[in-house]
Amino acid sequence: MFRLANSIKQRTITALLLLAMAIPFSPPAVAQSTPPAASKSFAKPKLVVLLVVDQMRGDYVDKFLGQWTGGLKRLVEEGAWFRDAAYPYAATETCVGHATISTGAFPATHGMVANAWWDRKEQKMVTCTADPDPSVKNTGYAGATPKGADTAWRMAVPSFAEELKFQTSGGTRIVTFSLKARAAITMAGHKADAATWFDGGAWVTSSPYGTLPFIEEQAKSHPAKADFGKTWSLSLPESAYWYDEKAVGAVPPEGWNLTFPHPLRGKSGVGEPDSSFYEQWASSPYADTALTELAEKAVDALNLGKAAGTDFLAVSYSSVDYVGHEFGPRSREIQDILVRLDKDLGNLFAHLDQKVGRGNYVVALSADHGVVPIPEDMQKTGADAGLLHLPEVQERIEKALEPFNYAKPAVARISGSDIYFAPGVYDKLQQDHAALQAALDAALAQPGVAAIYRAEELRDRPATQSPAHRAFAHSYFPGRSGDLFILPKPYWLLDGTPIGKQRSYGTGHGVPYNYDQHVPVLLMGFGIQPGQYFQPVTPADIAPTFAALCGITLASRDGHALSEALKKPSELRAPAHATSPRPAPVRIPNKNP
Repeated sequence: MFRLANSIKQRTITALLLLAMAIPFSPPAVAQSTPPAASKSFAKPKLVVLLVVDQMRGDYVDKFLGQWTGGLKRLVEEGAWFRDAAYPYAATETCVGHATISTGAFPATHGMVANAWWDRKEQKMVTCTADPDPSVKNTGYAGATPKGADTAWRMAVPSFAEELKFQTSGGTRIVTFSLKARAAITMAGHKADAATWFDGGAWVTSSPYGTLPFIEEQAKSHPAKADFGKTWSLSLPESAYWYDEKAVGAVPPEGWNLTFPHPLRGKSGVGEPDSSFYEQWASSPYADTALTELAEKAVDALNLGKAAGTDFLAVSYSSVDYVGHEFGPRSREIQDILVRLDKDLGNLFAHLDQKVGRGNYVVALSADHGVVPIPEDMQKTGADAGLLHLPEVQERIEKALEPFNYAKPAVARISGSDIYFAPGVYDKLQQDHAALQAALDAALAQPGVAAIYRAEELRDRPATQSPAHRAFAHSYFPGRSGDLFILPKPYWLLDGTPIGKQRSYGTGHGVPYNYDQHVPVLLMGFGIQPGQYFQPVTPADIAPTFAALCGITLASRDGHALSEALKKPSELRAPAHATSPRPAPVRIPNKNP
């Protein structure tokens, strides 16, 4: 009986197997609709946002983070904070820093060696954005008629934004804003949909960039002069401020005192906007708010972040720089304007969350340079600090060359650290070792001078163990840089004020010391792994990081992608439309009326 049952069972199994083999196999519909993994394209951000805070020292984040509640705080808490970010070059100036951030290259590569330099052919100073093409003209909004012609034609390599637009079939919209032409233009590059800056009381662009209706409307409905009569008051309780009521050595704008509040009323008794008012406005939080509003209007009017490609929006906040020059880094003014900027950035991010979608955009925030403490303030600590008077350096060199029968003036110009000789003089000095040594000794004898470098020591970025030597080499661009280069002692301010006149500013920047080189680098949003990172990086790493997220290639190899802060491709999801049913973000009110 058992053997019979077993035989029936085996025949049944065999029949079922034969039946299964006879039925044609059809894979599930889901398997048919799923493409091979190899054909999937990497997700990319819908919008790239670059924020540059002009003259924001890296230590400001550590010092003032506890007082921030808006966008700056969000960048630190939700983003990647690179704690050891610094420029490796000497020319820590606005045009140089913005070009470095936008291209991923150092000045030795991109050629923007200063805000302005001595043009050997023209025998005059030229600004980094001045364009000699007679067909190029600056254009003003709201009926303004600005002078000059500004473009990025002197920038030797394309910006990240340019490369993004070129390599993605032109779908990218490029929009930049700043109070300064040298910031707005270098962030945009040679072409843009809008590159806008502030000049003489008006918003301005130039013919290669064109004009846009929404900027015209904003310039008419919200002009800077509408802030005439307002007052910049302290945003926090007085006990929250670290520094004395009066910043030592400060030189405020005309019409302001050394103490809060600071009224925006121009020269005393004028009663209407004048040049002093616009200087006050640029040094106030109201200018930052105006830039933020322009950025938000751009997102709305152009539908940035909603096209098929990746759009680019950049804002350079210039007011911190003006305030820093006037009141120094140890001032209530610096502390307060950062509190106000934090609120503006909070509003900007809330707007982007609503219109583009949280997680659909990536943000980088950095600075173009730091700042040295006001010398008179530093001297209170007992440190060796002071003013290095550049006109006196020039006098010493001229006098040292008199016995060698060099025609006067032998020095054509000293601009910042760069010493430019008159045509033919340096070529002759290179063959006249005694005269060259006399000129070097004369410059070294000036109080505050630590070292002098020669151009031939810097060409081709030679290998060296000297950080200062290496920094000047990273800044050197043949034909534009000087013949000799001054390294001041630490905390000595390079001062070009003519002999016998008082300087018109509190402090400055532009040398290869950490107080000028150390800046924030903060990344947040699409593709970014939050956290604190302590490896050494430079702001030249921002553009390559953007390029990695967007799948494009840059010309420069000076910077590198910050891969440690990038999520793995498997962790990235394609950006979603900004239509999720979130409540409208609450705008953070600015406390000044």
